Amino acid sequence: MSNTTKTFDAVGLDAGSSWTRCVIFRLEDDRLRFLGHGSSPSQGWVRGRITDQGAASEAMLVALREAEKNAQLSVEGAVVGVGANVRGANCRGLLDLGRLRAVEQRDVNRAVDRATRVRLPDDVMILQLFPQDFVVDGHPGHRDPRKMIAGQIEANVHLVTTSVQEHDCLVAAVNRAHLSVEETVFEPLAASYAAVLPEDRREGAAVLNIGAQSTDLVVYYGDALQLAASLPISGDHFTRDVARGLCISFEDAAAIKHEFGSARAGSTAENSFVEVPSREDRDVPRRTLNQILESRALDLFQLVRRELARVGMEGALAGGIFLSGGGARLEGMWEMAEQELGCRTCNALPVGIQDWPEEIYDPAWTTVAGLAMYSAKLKSQHEIERQSTGLLGRVLK
Repeated sequence: MSNTTKTFDAVGLDAGSSWTRCVIFRLEDDRLRFLGHGSSPSQGWVRGRITDQGAASEAMLVALREAEKNAQLSVEGAVVGVGANVRGANCRGLLDLGRLRAVEQRDVNRAVDRATRVRLPDDVMILQLFPQDFVVDGHPGHRDPRKMIAGQIEANVHLVTTSVQEHDCLVAAVNRAHLSVEETVFEPLAASYAAVLPEDRREGAAVLNIGAQSTDLVVYYGDALQLAASLPISGDHFTRDVARGLCISFEDAAAIKHEFGSARAGSTAENSFVEVPSREDRDVPRRTLNQILESRALDLFQLVRRELARVGMEGALAGGIFLSGGGARLEGMWEMAEQELGCRTCNALPVGIQDWPEEIYDPAWTTVAGLAMYSAKLKSQHEIERQSTGLLGRVLK
């Protein structure tokens, strides 16, 4: 066996509706090292959708060029995040082996393939699929059925779907920024890849990615994905609530929210005031501001709780819930989540990356870190996959 060290450069691109972020890693000896990052205010997005492809592409290019300059290299491709308007569904695929024999990789592939043969609306595509477990001759709960003796296997999978049109528009914008798309990944899945340890996922864990114009949720239990969903409350809802409640502009509301806001009004001193810009500058109680934010946070986490209950995971997140995205930076958010969901809560922060800069050790950068980590994994496993590990080569270990 050759002792030659294989080195790969891995790139993640998080084209958010508020900010576009890019990071570049180097994978060497199975260790990830940070090389550079770049960011740019996003343009051309409305409610999580690209409405001006040229403007969105220009923001991507600015972030990419900054990352390349910092890393002192040029890159050709990236793993790109997809968020908003994403849905997940559980599906099953039954395969009769014809006789009792050892289950082979091709049998697993065929069972999973049958599970994906579902009727989808014309504008819906499968973004990713995640095997949950297998039923072997009527006995459920098998993670890897290969080499087991059986006459029938059934695959349970979770399909993550998205809009074909929106997906193609995103890919086209990335290509327009002179970058190829290695793969597209649901954003909270990328965040979980960067911040959630395998032992936490096995105990039941969730990642809530709170972006400016979209909020997305994934839930794991026993190493298997149980839920993927987009939620109708995002960071901009908090800002609009403040703008309406205090009768100020959206821009002023965003600035006040970031500087003085908290998702927990009860911790605000009664004698604390915030200067609010208007025709005549005025002071309003800071508690009033935070009551507005607390009400919207309560709406969000009650919605999360309903989603957890829908898949039987309410009260089952022993591994906790991790908050990522710019919306997670609002003071009091993780405390509010812990109070409403009744489980351990923390900010999702990247782990296991050498030389990750302190200035971006922030939940807003976790998704793009996970996208680059995913890129590194794809490249490091390229040779293994080429040797026919099959459809589940990246899942069954």
